[in-house]
Amino acid sequence: MEANSEYAVQMHGITKVFGTFKALDDVDLDVRKQSVHAILGENGAGKSTLMNVLYGLYSADEGEVFLNGKHVDISNPNDAIAQGIGMVHQHFMLVDNFTVTENIVLGDEVTSFAGVLDPKKAREKVLEIVNEYGFDVDPDAKIEDITVGMQQRVEILKALYRGADTLILDEPTAVLTPQEIEKLIQIMRDLVSKGKTIIIITHKLKEIMSSADECTIIRRGKYMGTVDVSKTNETELANKMVGRNVNLHVDKKPAKPGEVLLSIRDLHVKDERGIEQVNGLNLEVRAGEIVGLAGIDGNGQRELADAINALVKPESGTIAIRGEEIQATTPRNVINHSVATIPSDRQRWGLVLPFSVAENTVLERHGEERFGKGISLDYSKVNEFAKGLVEEFDIRPAGCFDHAAGGLSGGNQQKVIIAREVSGEPDVLIAIQPTRGLDVGAIEFVHKALIRERDRGAAILLISLELDEVMDVSDRIAVIYAGQIVGEFEQGAITEEQAGLLMAGGGAE
Repeated sequence: MEANSEYAVQMHGITKVFGTFKALDDVDLDVRKQSVHAILGENGAGKSTLMNVLYGLYSADEGEVFLNGKHVDISNPNDAIAQGIGMVHQHFMLVDNFTVTENIVLGDEVTSFAGVLDPKKAREKVLEIVNEYGFDVDPDAKIEDITVGMQQRVEILKALYRGADTLILDEPTAVLTPQEIEKLIQIMRDLVSKGKTIIIITHKLKEIMSSADECTIIRRGKYMGTVDVSKTNETELANKMVGRNVNLHVDKKPAKPGEVLLSIRDLHVKDERGIEQVNGLNLEVRAGEIVGLAGIDGNGQRELADAINALVKPESGTIAIRGEEIQATTPRNVINHSVATIPSDRQRWGLVLPFSVAENTVLERHGEERFGKGISLDYSKVNEFAKGLVEEFDIRPAGCFDHAAGGLSGGNQQKVIIAREVSGEPDVLIAIQPTRGLDVGAIEFVHKALIRERDRGAAILLISLELDEVMDVSDRIAVIYAGQIVGEFEQGAITEEQAGLLMAGGGAE
């Protein structure tokens, strides 16, 4: 397709190589003016790389970029901003103790004739933008005092303040409640009606269907086509993305809960600042069931998981495995009580990236006699053990047991962690954000693994910020707010909207 002024963005023949790895291979993107355009692809498919080229964070090795039909050269983010491109990253770049106004004007301050910041004029200018686009934002509020959804609006306002006509939103709904997601979709539609163009990078098919006009699919660095969202469905999008049929819904038999394996009573835990984050929490998880913890990030989930794993000492309360208290002991004692954990950050907490896959599979079990004696590992036995897990869990590439874990894709790194944690057949499995950043194919695998462990008789506590995941996978749903369980429901007994209200501190009605 030739350059055309009907399109806000056109990227033709974009190729980007990192060393020997071709991240993008002759990729095209054509985004119509005043539309919401989604970019969909598996982990490592190249969608973020493509947007980083557009925003000037990367330079393409081949290809051309056109904005409004005109050829442009974008070598850095300043070039992109000057050309009317704005980007809102998944992890917000805000200063917590600054006000909304201060964050919006930071780096492009409104100054007096002497070059000194003029707070009054800055506030007036921010208010003009807030009112123009109908954003419900207090310009005087501090970032640390507003919701995640409100912080996202501040990031969007930052881009609009700098004159953005095209906005790139990277995983924009990752940490939002259902109500906040609805609000964001309405904001995107309002911006489009006011002449803006939106590009979203997302894994969430449901939100593509509800918000996007067109969707471009990238698979393994190659352009697979662009579809009219009104003429497709979630299943078709998923299949095009991964190149095979994907089951988007969790197939499972009804749970058969047994004895209580994990019991938490009147738990109080403070964070590193001395602020109480878990406030009298009570929860039980039985053998053969998955209890999903639904909540907005920052409501005590991290502190609860750390307390279960004896990484922090509770102020009071008890955590028991099969009736035996383990709080305030040691992580090794927790492991010895047959508790396994899939951590929230696979690269930071789950793996030693320079170590081989084989070494990572025995991180917590290296003292077992079958893997060696004393501090010495029998690498032939370790490798043989790892080979079995690589095959059983379809960790790719095949035969990667001797590869550095850091060289694997995110989805395959997660498979290594899951293989390690479930291979010991734990009584209790704590799964913290187990599908974070994964594509639908990898998500399908993780969910099947959790169901398989449940059916084996494990008690599983699923801590996830993805409400649809909690609703779909869990047998019982516990909603956490301000460090307390504010409601427990059997699967199907509560809607996403009702759960979202509870997560935000409201009622379920």
